[in-house]
Amino acid sequence: MSAARQLLAWAIALSLLALPVVGVLQGWLGDERWPIRVLALQAPFKLVDEASVRDTVAPMAERGFFATDPAAIREAVAALPWVDRVDVRKRWPDRIEVRLSELRPYAHWSGNRLLSDDGRLFAAPTAATARLPRFDGADDRAPDLIAFHRDARPLLIRAGDDVRELRLSARGGWSLVTDSGLSIELGRSDPLARLGRFVRLLPTLRQDPAGRALLSADLRYTNGFALTWGEPALPSSPA
Repeated sequence: MSAARQLLAWAIALSLLALPVVGVLQGWLGDERWPIRVLALQAPFKLVDEASVRDTVAPMAERGFFATDPAAIREAVAALPWVDRVDVRKRWPDRIEVRLSELRPYAHWSGNRLLSDDGRLFAAPTAATARLPRFDGADDRAPDLIAFHRDARPLLIRAGDDVRELRLSARGGWSLVTDSGLSIELGRSDPLARLGRFVRLLPTLRQDPAGRALLSADLRYTNGFALTWGEPALPSSPA
């Protein structure tokens, strides 16, 4: 037998040996002999829909244990709404484990986006979100708005109010709107200290003898603040 024929024979033999292995790895063979029977999910499932995760993974695991690609599953699950990080592992002989964490929205942001509690901006999924404050500022200042909100909110809560909107201007000026509709200008210098001094007086300021509502407060003064009041309340009609 010539060298060429020997080489051809060896190539054919190796191909015949390799073909079953390739078939198993590609899912052509073995999907019935080594099927995936268990899909284990670990996630909070507060915002991510569990059924959507299962529907995404199931068709990708039909080709058998060896042909199932964890990287492809990871990519597909990561594209689902509210999914943050995904880890996918295969466990012999018939198990796939999917662990994921959810994006945790902290505030609404401009451009129909949401801000996560760790300062990342992401497109708002179509699913409804819980009631969140609205932030406005440059994208790179998002962590600063979170930090300020976490310090300012307890001050207002103690005064019987909360933060509805928080803004940081391009020049570094802070302002906010409370749940009651009170607009507060804080300025650039020591905004938290200014807010702290103001909210200590806020319950008293709201006890206006004429029944006027406090509409806005400008705290950008060294030794005081400017207030804007609504119209006096109309006297009640006699019975």
